Amino acid sequence: MCQSGQGSFNHSLSPTGHCYDDLVAPLYSSSLGASSRYNILYTPGFARLYSSSGWSPDPRDKQPWLQIDLMQKHMINAVATQGTYNTRDWLTHYTVLYGDHPSSWKPFFQRGSNWTFFGNVNESGVVIHDLHYPILARYLRIIPVGWNPSGKIGLRLGLFGCPYRSDVLYFDGDDAISYRFRGKTVSTLQDTISFNFKTLERDGVLMHGEGSQGDYITVELKQAQLVLHISLGSSPLHSSEGHTTVTVGSLLDDQHWHSLHIDRYGQHVNLSLDGEVKHFRCNGDFDQLNLDTEVFFGGVVNQEKQRLVYRQNFRGCIENIYFNGAHIADLARRKKSNIRFEGRVGHYCENPPYAPITFAGINNYLQVPGIPRRNRMSVSFKFRSWDTVGLLMYTSFADRLGSLEMVLSEGQINVSIAQPGKKKLEFAAGYRLNDGFWHSVLLVARDGSAVVTIDDDDGAEFRVAHPFQLRTGSQYFFGGCPKPASITGCLSNQTTFHGCLQMINVDAQPVDLELLKYHRLGKYSDVFFDMCGITDRCTPNLCEHGGRCLQSWDDFICICDLTGYKGETCHKPIYKESCEAYRLSGKTAGNYTIDPDGSGPLKPFTVYCDMREDRAWTIIRHNRHYATRVLGSSVDRPYLGAVEYWNASWAEVSALANASEYCEQRIEFSCYNSRLLNTPFGLPFSFWMGRHNQRHYYWGGSRPGIQRCACGLDKNCADSRFFCNCDADHALWRVDKGLLNFVDHLPVTQVVVGDTNRSSSEAQFLVGPLRCYGDRNTWNTVSFNKGAVLLFPTFQVNQSLDISFYFKTTSLSGVFLENSGYKNYIRVELNTTRDVLFAYDIGNGHENLTVSSIFPFNNDEWHWVQAELNVKMVRLRVDELPWVVRAAPPQTYVQLEFDKPLHVGAAEHKMRPFLGCLRGLRMNGVTLNLEGKANETEGVRVNCTGYCQNPRVPCQNSGLCVERYSHYTCNCSISAFDGPFCNRDIGGYFEEGTWVRYNILSASLYATHEFASIVSQPLPGYNLTSEEVSFSFSTTSAPAVLLYVSSFVKDYMAVLIKDDGSLQLRYQLGTSPYVFALTTKPVTDGRPHRVNITRVHRTLYTQVDFFPVMEQQFSLFVDSKLDSPKNLYLGRVMETGVIDSEIQRYNTPGFSGCLSGVKFNTIVPLKSIFRPSSTMVHYNIRGELVESNCASMPLSTMPIPPEMDPWYMGTEFPHVHDDGWTGIIIGFVIFLLLLLGGLLVLLYLYYHRYKGSYHTNEPKAIQDYSSAVKPLASRKDQNLPQILEEAKSD
Repeated sequence: MCQSGQGSFNHSLSPTGHCYDDLVAPLYSSSLGASSRYNILYTPGFARLYSSSGWSPDPRDKQPWLQIDLMQKHMINAVATQGTYNTRDWLTHYTVLYGDHPSSWKPFFQRGSNWTFFGNVNESGVVIHDLHYPILARYLRIIPVGWNPSGKIGLRLGLFGCPYRSDVLYFDGDDAISYRFRGKTVSTLQDTISFNFKTLERDGVLMHGEGSQGDYITVELKQAQLVLHISLGSSPLHSSEGHTTVTVGSLLDDQHWHSLHIDRYGQHVNLSLDGEVKHFRCNGDFDQLNLDTEVFFGGVVNQEKQRLVYRQNFRGCIENIYFNGAHIADLARRKKSNIRFEGRVGHYCENPPYAPITFAGINNYLQVPGIPRRNRMSVSFKFRSWDTVGLLMYTSFADRLGSLEMVLSEGQINVSIAQPGKKKLEFAAGYRLNDGFWHSVLLVARDGSAVVTIDDDDGAEFRVAHPFQLRTGSQYFFGGCPKPASITGCLSNQTTFHGCLQMINVDAQPVDLELLKYHRLGKYSDVFFDMCGITDRCTPNLCEHGGRCLQSWDDFICICDLTGYKGETCHKPIYKESCEAYRLSGKTAGNYTIDPDGSGPLKPFTVYCDMREDRAWTIIRHNRHYATRVLGSSVDRPYLGAVEYWNASWAEVSALANASEYCEQRIEFSCYNSRLLNTPFGLPFSFWMGRHNQRHYYWGGSRPGIQRCACGLDKNCADSRFFCNCDADHALWRVDKGLLNFVDHLPVTQVVVGDTNRSSSEAQFLVGPLRCYGDRNTWNTVSFNKGAVLLFPTFQVNQSLDISFYFKTTSLSGVFLENSGYKNYIRVELNTTRDVLFAYDIGNGHENLTVSSIFPFNNDEWHWVQAELNVKMVRLRVDELPWVVRAAPPQTYVQLEFDKPLHVGAAEHKMRPFLGCLRGLRMNGVTLNLEGKANETEGVRVNCTGYCQNPRVPCQNSGLCVERYSHYTCNCSISAFDGPFCNRDIGGYFEEGTWVRYNILSASLYATHEFASIVSQPLPGYNLTSEEVSFSFSTTSAPAVLLYVSSFVKDYMAVLIKDDGSLQLRYQLGTSPYVFALTTKPVTDGRPHRVNITRVHRTLYTQVDFFPVMEQQFSLFVDSKLDSPKNLYLGRVMETGVIDSEIQRYNTPGFSGCLSGVKFNTIVPLKSIFRPSSTMVHYNIRGELVESNCASMPLSTMPIPPEMDPWYMGTEFPHVHDDGWTGIIIGFVIFLLLLLGGLLVLLYLYYHRYKGSYHTNEPKAIQDYSSAVKPLASRKDQNLPQILEEAKSD
């Protein structure tokens, strides 16, 4: 993980939150050292983050370094670098060394065994590398590897961590301690064990504890690897053994600290060593770890009393031992009573002499002097390497007597002695010495004899006696030869050695490396002193599926022989996934090897493929094909009949069934006084088990979910009270049989029989072979019709990744899938219409591959995408285009740690959605069930279905529906109409004498066609044996020629208006013309009329307006071809040559009226005139032609949804937003106006409250109640009730 930024660093924002203090800032300047300095302004004391300068070495310093002394042991979690202030000096690459002493270093290897860190890109930014496991050390050294070419080395450094308390114990191989439990035994469900260790030995017991019930836990070094043995107990009642062994790490004999942590909960264990974590599950059926009395560290006390086979005790240092919360090392230091000592365990860490030299350069060598002209040579050293070839030592004899060369070749030591005039003497010793371990070599030579001893084993020495003369030279070269050879005298042409050397002795005297280091003795180049930079690139093994890993100093290769896989990491399957795939490749019936899960973890296996015309049956047989007799079984002790498939495990056969479209398996149960499913307590006596060890209580011929046999469905069982024949419990043989064909339950893995323990009870069962066909993975298809995404669980990736799928779209771009994490991500997308992109970040920043095509990918056709990623390369392919490959540099690590769901159909947050269809999406051999996640309400449909399948408004008039998946459009290019749905007429008004000629075939092209004799080739826009003609017209004049098609021969076609106004069709196909009356009534009524004519060979279909379609036949003696069409005429025929007299008769004075929607096969002449789509002009016009739709037919109204209507304005009134004080003032004014209006209304009502009356000061008239007019007055007042009331009130 790498971060960069500028400004001060805040450790409170650190990923860990604790143990992330700045360790360099509080140090004194004396704790910062370096190999040299540029000048007094660039001393190591300035090499702190954000200082006013920085450190730069002397330009003459060939091996510069900056060293930090933390004064005590620390835990370092991160390293940060910065360039020199206000300069152009910064590091681009560097390595980190650490150790407990400045004379013993170990390089820190990042994941992928890469010891080179990426540095800075400028002088001010801070680049932080969070280490994948913490460094435990006092000293840390930075080795510059690359720097800004425009400047020089410049460095400011930061380290982040915390002090580390260390309680250390030293064991010399005969010592051990034990931690005694409080009780005699301890039983734990959960354990936590941790400690650190360092050693130079390959083997040794680090920890051991055991119990009387067979439980034990042992941690030991074995061949410099850490091995954990654990057992939670075994039982004779269970078939599975409890023993589990797990190996982790490599080359642990390097005399540097290694951190071990073990967490166990029940059967689940996490084993962590130096950042490498293994998760595993213990074998057996128990969860508790039962230990007796005590647990040992550093070895085992009284091994003869333990059940542990003899192991060598540990020799080295162990610190900070924690066992379930108990600090063992601290208790030992304080000599507590529950700690028992064996031998003299020291409370210190003894560091034996260890001064290796690393040879890691292109031209590395080490040159040391020797005593010349001696007749005895003695050279010895130790080496370790992975390389198969390399020069170990070379020396030239004095007096030009020749030379001696020692080479590591194919894992053995080859020695050759060359002397002038004599045949070269060659001999070899050792075997597989390039295994990464230390090997000692001793060469002693005299005149006429030489002895080579490997690993101090006298039995492995090689002696040679041959006459040669020896006089030692003055110089010895180790690891390589300096150039030029003519000056240095090193004449070997062997490859330089890459590895480590130590304990070099010349002439029986050790080489003083301190003098050599400071150039006071001998010379050297491209070597590192006081460290061995070897690493194991095959641990963990990145070769998959059992591939063998072979490594060199800086790389590894995978040997995939006999694995069934190929590729750089044995990831890609060799075999096809099913018999159907073999059938499609043309194979016939036979035995084939298939791999249903592709690059997944399951192995390929052999099946029989029964090839049929329409499908291929995959058949797998097993050991239960013949009847199995069962006696003496009961419900409590049932008979378990395991079905063992030939050449395949249950998981592999399940993968086949899961990937198949259909599977079936016959099962048969024969019974004699043995019941099958009928039990008093509900659970059946006998049943079968299928995929995932699930029990199934239905029998062959029945359906899942019901406890019946086939006769139970057919209602013809032997006893009508039961649902199986065998449930009748008759003392005669009955049979229940049938096919099991529910794919998700198959294959049958076991048959359990439980009712044959009664007298005379007996049962037999047999299972047929599993038969499957089809491939439901490849056709697992969905369509994305709007911006939607399917979410799947986070994709779990190890070190390799492969993705394959098919897509179909018309979109310009879109993301197919994306999975991301805190930093890493993968994404496959259609970047442009011609580019498919695979983008990723596997720890080295953003990278991408692009496949480009000259043809667009959004052509609504299926395209196959394949992407692969591993530590060796990344590659991408689309269809059959070449692979686009990017080779990964050596020491690459693939870090794909995702913590978010896998997004299919769009990027995160539905960004850049894909619109189209996806099918057959497989990732690392696992098919993603797209159909199971589809949700039509969210815009994802099952199958590849868009809007063209059932458009809301169909495309009219031969328009083609173009699928856009979120919508659709109509392609009107071959239609005579335009508009959104190809429903808008394109027509013109022809004045009398106006005509149009459209050139179908030019004379030159016709001549070429005739000379080339391409008789069967269709002409442009025309089919020789059929025509499709349609148009609309309106006119009031007759006669006229509406449409005429001429040819280079006598053939023609014409639609005419006769003198009586009727419509006529004339055809001439080779012989005399054929005349067809299209109408009997006149069509010169000025109204639009529609004509449709279709001819297929000798059958003619015609329709005028909305009348029924008429079918007519040509004579069998008539040619079925309209040969060599030449021109298409509208309105009048102006053809040269002989024209039919009938045509001439109706050709004058010419058509006057409107023509619209004219289409002859794919030729649309009026659309070409009024809506030109190309620069080429194929037509001629004479007279006045004006665009008009006066001949358009009244079409039926199409219901256009509002969202598809471009003129739809909506039903809501537009809302005007008034912002600021303007709106407030306007609102206040409106309020005042309303208030004033209200007052006026009130005043009006007040002054007119007496409706229909008035006030006066005149005296009232005196009424005469006896008057004769009273009845009249009374009649008048009946219609004036209000006035009467007023009168009463008065």
